[in-house]
Order: sequence, then structure tokens, then C-alpha cells
Amino acid sequence: MKNIIKNSLVLVVLFSTFLANANSSLIVYNDDFKTTITLNNLKQGNEILVKDAHGSILYSETIEVSGDYIKIFDLTKLPNGAYFFEIDKGIEIKMIHFTVKEAVVTFEKENEKVIFKPYVTSDENLVSVSKLSLNEQPLEINIYFDDNGFNLIHSETIDNTQSIKRIYSLNKAKKGNYKIITKTDGRTFFDYVSL
Repeated sequence: MKNIIKNSLVLVVLFSTFLANANSSLIVYNDDFKTTITLNNLKQGNEILVKDAHGSILYSETIEVSGDYIKIFDLTKLPNGAYFFEIDKGIEIKMIHFTVKEAVVTFEKENEKVIFKPYVTSDENLVSVSKLSLNEQPLEINIYFDDNGFNLIHSETIDNTQSIKRIYSLNKAKKGNYKIITKTDGRTFFDYVSL
């Protein structure tokens, strides 16, 4: 009976916190053994990963139904070390760092990081690349044309700016497939367009 009351109180506190922070994208509730993660406004297809300090994926889940996400994890079973949750929300990746030491999980709020992915669109022969870079990280853009193998036709690095916007005009006479590789924040992204 005491466990039922305790669990009910935990749920009341959790949902009260959830409602009070409706605009927040993350709520973490830690008890002695379990960690409850609540993420707001996820869309179908978003991904949730748990990675170690080397970037190896320890857990992966794809959101099947849009809405809020609540899941209980037992992170105390992980070996001592540094880890992070990675929430891939399409155009942004949020990283939530935590450490495990002697079965105690500590979230490092000050080390949370958001990476905005480059956004690539095309309209006829125009390719647009845009990216929000609040930390002014450089963005490397490489455009390749598939001419029996992808050959580099343009390369550029943009830095020292928070709002990156570029429009490239592809040669209308070069019908075929193009690959756009962008690199930023230690990540590489691939996009493909066809003329």
C-alpha cells in the first residue's frame, strides 16, 4: 500500500511538473533507480538515442505517434562514464549529457547542446542551403554532380555568422543527380537533388 501511495505521489509530481513546464522540451525526474524522461512536441519519425562518450549508440527509438513522450529508463545499470541522450527532431538535434558513477545518474544541465541541421531545398535548378548557427560554427558545403561517379563541382566554408543562407544555381544543361554534403558541429549531413 505504501508503494502504491509513493508511486501515485511520484506520478502527481511528475505530471504537475509536466504541466507547469508545458513549453519546456525536456523534463527529467530522477529517483534512486529510475530516470523518467519527458519530451514535448515530438513528431512521428523523430529519433531518440542514448550514446556513450564515443558516440556509440546504446539505445535507439523512432517516435511512431506525434505528441509528448514519457519513458522510464534505468540508467544505473550503465558502467561508470559519460553519456548523452540525443533527440533528433528533424531540423535540430538536442544533446542531453549525463554521467553515471557508482550507479548514481547525474544530468549535466549546463552541458545541454542544440545543433541545428543544415536545411537543403531545391526548386528547378536552384538549391538553397540554410542553417541557424547560434554558436557561429563553420558550415562546409560541398556539391557533387553524378557523372558516372560523384564529382565535386563546388566547395565553400561559411563561418562567423549565426544565420547562414546560400542559393546555388545548378547548370540547367547538366541534368542528373546532385549530392550536397554539409559539415558542421562535428557532423556530416547528406542531401540529394535531381534536375
